[in-house]
Amino acid sequence: MKKMNTKKLAIAGLLTALAVVGSLLSFPVFGSKCSPVQHIVNIVSAVLLGPYYGIASAFLASLIRNLIGLGSLLAFPGSMIGALLCGLLYKKTGNLILTLLGEVFGTAVLGGLCAYPVAILFMGKDAAGLAFYAYIIPFFISTAAGAIIAGVLLTSLKKTGVLRNMQEALAQ
Repeated sequence: MKKMNTKKLAIAGLLTALAVVGSLLSFPVFGSKCSPVQHIVNIVSAVLLGPYYGIASAFLASLIRNLIGLGSLLAFPGSMIGALLCGLLYKKTGNLILTLLGEVFGTAVLGGLCAYPVAILFMGKDAAGLAFYAYIIPFFISTAAGAIIAGVLLTSLKKTGVLRNMQEALAQ
């Protein structure tokens, strides 16, 4: 059995809390609440912690946001699929641009498509009045904003060498 990394667990908890608090900075686009902070957290989690901590953080942030009334059920497919895809891409390639694109594609396209049946089955949305691609555009707007901010942040940390130091500290 693999040893639990306490540092990674603590960082994942902090990032989850940041995503929950950051959801206060959301804006409505069509039927969804767009929260770019969740996407920043997904990308930072992917780079620092890996895909599995990223998925766990995205799930817990979505759960807490729903429990306290700051989110909708649509937060689950978008954030978790985006976290998985960007985490796997960073783990396999180490390429920040691919990681950002993975978050955008995973959340906007794959998460947007998965949000459609969630909206119909669990939220009582009318299938006739809901276009199949209705969540792709709002998810794209939210995740693109978050990816740009995360890209600037992580590029700055990488140029100064801080990112490498953080990754090495968490690997121990």
